[in-house]
Amino acid sequence: MDKLIYFKIPSCPFCRQADRFLEELKQENEQYRGIPIQVVDETCERAFADSYNYYYVPTFFLGNKKLHEGVVTKDRIKYVLDEYLNKNKDK
Repeated sequence: MDKLIYFKIPSCPFCRQADRFLEELKQENEQYRGIPIQVVDETCERAFADSYNYYYVPTFFLGNKKLHEGVVTKDRIKYVLDEYLNKNKDK
């Protein structure tokens, strides 16, 4: 099962916004609460972050597939979470 990977930088205002959207969506939909998300602080895990092809944060990957990169909206975070659920609904 592919995992959801979330690349961020703590000082990034867009990453903090993505964090808020994630929490709001988890409160609104209990299915989202069970999604395992590997949060990667690229300032601490540079080698791991460099092994993925992206430039801007926040960035979300499902396995090796990039789902989102850069400035986020709540709808875009919902899309990322829904993609995870759709891919893993029969597992």
